[in-house]
Amino acid sequence: MPTRRPPGSAPGWLIGLLALAALLAACSSPPTPAAGTAQPGGEQLVLINKGSDTMVNLALAWAEAYEAVAPGVTVSVTGGGSGTGIAALLNGTVDLANASRPISEGERAAAEARGLIPVEHVVARDAIAIVVHPDNPVAALTLPQLSAMYSGQITNWSQVGGEDRPIVLLSRETNSGTHVYFLEHVLRLGDNEQPIFFSPETLLLPSSEGISAEVRQNPNAIGYDGLGYVTPDMKTVAVARAEGGPFVLPAIASVTSGAYPIARDLYIYTAGEPTGTEEDYLGWVLGPAAQAIVAELGFVPVE
Repeated sequence: MPTRRPPGSAPGWLIGLLALAALLAACSSPPTPAAGTAQPGGEQLVLINKGSDTMVNLALAWAEAYEAVAPGVTVSVTGGGSGTGIAALLNGTVDLANASRPISEGERAAAEARGLIPVEHVVARDAIAIVVHPDNPVAALTLPQLSAMYSGQITNWSQVGGEDRPIVLLSRETNSGTHVYFLEHVLRLGDNEQPIFFSPETLLLPSSEGISAEVRQNPNAIGYDGLGYVTPDMKTVAVARAEGGPFVLPAIASVTSGAYPIARDLYIYTAGEPTGTEEDYLGWVLGPAAQAIVAELGFVPVE
């Protein structure tokens, strides 16, 4: 004789289904913690830091050193380019955006439309080094020559004192702050009203390491990179502002003195004035221990 359920009780199949759903919920992974919030259990605070590929090695070194200073804080660092970092800041997916260029008027307007006020923090300085293959006899170039080369007006090394070889132009991609800075201050020589652009023959590479690798293997190549990425197996070209010099090599001293003509500030942006953990971290970044790391990696400390 079949068993009768008490009135109002759920059927057995429904009870089993509800039990299975509860079990799956219990076994599912916890949600990823939001930027700048403690992980489940309150054991660790995570600062999400994204942006400039020029700064990524520096930011990683800072993050590692900061663990010893503040063991309850993890700084999670990724690259992707200055534009990518600033976009992530505006989207609220990061706490700190690294940038090797100032925020643009368009980006600032987009931030303000979302009720955000980006705050700029200068955390280091950098020289953009002009690099060629070690076998290239060219040792010095002027800014006007570099502008003519990268805009496609000069196409052969013989036109700038080298061998009769075609010039292979290397550049970072357009989302890179280094690309933007080079366009504005080298190709356009500081005059952004000039309709000068990179030659269509320019090879756009996704990383500083990509430029370095191509320069090492291609005797016709010329590229530009943050000084911290220059290695002994590349040749660094001295640069002058105008014909007749002085021609200056990139170095901490020449950037600090203002003698090297292709130098810039490096930034971290926050969405509003930093407080709490963000404020503590940025204060440490501007302190002597973090600025010593800046110099160790080939960048220029802020004074």
